[in-house]
Amino acid sequence: MDMQSSIQEKIRELHALLPQGVELVAVSKFHPAEAVREAYEAGQRIFGESRAQELLAKITELPDDIRWHFIGHLQTNKVKSIIGKTAMIESVDTEKLLDVIDKESVKAGVVSNVLMQLHVAREETKFGFSVDELLSYFRERRFENLKATHICGVMGMASNVEDETRIREDFSTIAGTFRTIKEEIAPDLRGFETISMGMSGDWPLAVKEGSNLVRVGTAIFGQREY
Repeated sequence: MDMQSSIQEKIRELHALLPQGVELVAVSKFHPAEAVREAYEAGQRIFGESRAQELLAKITELPDDIRWHFIGHLQTNKVKSIIGKTAMIESVDTEKLLDVIDKESVKAGVVSNVLMQLHVAREETKFGFSVDELLSYFRERRFENLKATHICGVMGMASNVEDETRIREDFSTIAGTFRTIKEEIAPDLRGFETISMGMSGDWPLAVKEGSNLVRVGTAIFGQREY
């Protein structure tokens, strides 16, 4: 089977498998624009990139109605280059980054949609807010300082382990933190609707725990080339 039909088939399979209300981010980072185009032909519109330079190069080559999500660790010095070009920055992992996004959005005259990245996984190297840090942020209503940034929800990853119980627990913690913010701490927060969690290997577990946005790369595009 050639690359074309296999990417298109996998997209259609995933669309058929995902429950109503759950959106798919096709993680296209490190894959060529042609692969993105194949997925696009099969009806996929949201793609995830993790490097500013690669994102900007693909934007110029691909259809305008693609909704680009930035899903990698974003350095503050790269923020300006992607403001106004993404539908969502999913990986806001510090308050400093959020402030830079807000300042650059004000300057550019746009509103940026973001997700707050939670760190619950066992790996020390991952980025993100701890549960307590994120709850404090909303409890102290520091989001009210934002002028041109809309917090749409949370994003997180489960520990990179085989243990299904642990993975489920991690997803449950992320979804539980989301609900605490939405229902108890800041019920007046509008448009706080998104729980982005689940990747190629674990998205069905994530959806069971409440995810409504999954980020799938390998299961669509195959192993990426470094």
